[in-house]
Parts: sequence; C-alpha cells; structure tokens
Amino acid sequence: MLVIPAIDIQDGRCVRLRQGKLDDATVFSEDPAEVARRWVEAGAERVHVVDLDGAKAGRPVNDGVVRDIVAACGDIPVQVGGGIRDEDSADAYLSTGVEWVIIGTKAVNTPHFVEDLCVEYPGRIIVGLDARDGKVAIDAWSKLSEHDVLDLAQKYEGDGVCAIIFTDISKDGMMAGPAVDSTAELARSINIPVIASGGVSKLDDLKALATYQEEGIQGAIVGRAIYDGGMDLAEAIRHFHGDPRPDESMV
Repeated sequence: MLVIPAIDIQDGRCVRLRQGKLDDATVFSEDPAEVARRWVEAGAERVHVVDLDGAKAGRPVNDGVVRDIVAACGDIPVQVGGGIRDEDSADAYLSTGVEWVIIGTKAVNTPHFVEDLCVEYPGRIIVGLDARDGKVAIDAWSKLSEHDVLDLAQKYEGDGVCAIIFTDISKDGMMAGPAVDSTAELARSINIPVIASGGVSKLDDLKALATYQEEGIQGAIVGRAIYDGGMDLAEAIRHFHGDPRPDESMV
C-alpha cells in the first residue's frame, strides 16, 4: 500500500485546499522543495505534486517549483498534475525528471489526447478523475461534467494509462475519511491500479483502503492530515512497509 504525500502549489507556496476551493487555501510552507525533502526523509516512496495555478490557467505555472521538488526528491519518483493540456507540457515535465504526468480536464474534454500521450510515453501517463456524486469535475473542480467516472476509467484503461487517481471532491481536505466504497467500486471495474485521494485523516483510513488492495487500490494520497499533524507520515509508511530508512546503529 503506497502512502503518497501531496504537495499542492499555489503562488509558489505549499498549500492545502478544502473541497478543491482555490479561495479556501491554508499556506503551510513558502518552500515546497523543503517540504518534499521532509517527506522523503520520512520514507516516502513517491510524491504527488499539483500545480493549482496551472490547473486554473490551463497551462503549467509553477513548473520551476516542480523542478525544485524533483531535485529535492532525488531518486524518489514524482507524479505531477495541474494544467498539463498539451504534449509539450507533458514532455517538458517528463524530460526534467518527473516520472508520471497526471492528465485531468484535458482527458475529459479531448479524449484522444490521452491515447496519443500513452502511445508517445507508455507507462508514464496517469489520469486523474475528480468526482462528485459519480460525475467527473473539470477546470480545477469548478465545473461538473455529465461524464460517469466508471465509464471514463474503463475508456482510459483501454487507451493505455498506467493508473487512475480518484478524488471524491466532497471528501478532499475535510478530514472526514476517504470514499472507500466508491474507490473500491472503481478499482473493481478496471484492471489498472487506482490511487485514492481525498479525506484521509488517520491511519485507520489507510487501513480501510488497504483491505481492497487485491481489488486494485494501489495506494492513497495524503494531504492535510500530515500537515496538520493528525497523521505521522513515517509511522504510516512503516505500518505498511516497515522502516525504509537505514538503521543508524548499523551504519
């Protein structure tokens, strides 16, 4: 079970939103790269980064900050989303050390875009499906489409994406627990991994999601809980993987 810390960037700073509302952000750090180093030191095996300004603008805005985060993470892979709506943007990230790019709005509005990217960059394209009441939201969660989450996920699997990140917007940033049932339903409907996002506030939430690992839930993105102190990231990672850091007494 992957426990993936999130770094959301707005105006060059590390923030957390509530229910995806750009005007309801809490600033946690002026230095996102330093935050990345903290999560790597805690044992993170992957880091999740979102350019919130990019998601709103429809193009990467904080790409320089993302590059700093990638450098800070060293060998730990980084996945990035937010404003990646053309091949040049995807290529720019993938060429500078990002392991996976996450396609959101463009995947819904221009379906062939995902298929084309998967051909060009096999194994490095993730689609983020953000939903409320089973319908996919787009444009930085400001609009609700008529598309059904399960139908789109099955289509993207056929296109060749390597994973789906599923966010229940009503849970995001609310510390009220993840959408376990709907995430598990999605995982059962496809054969590629599903990464849960939104609502994780304590270790028990991760344990609940982990019961569906065999059905396809690969991991979970954690955000506000590790910033507010409600969850110790290192402890959560040790629960599922042991301590990945070297024993200093043995060095």
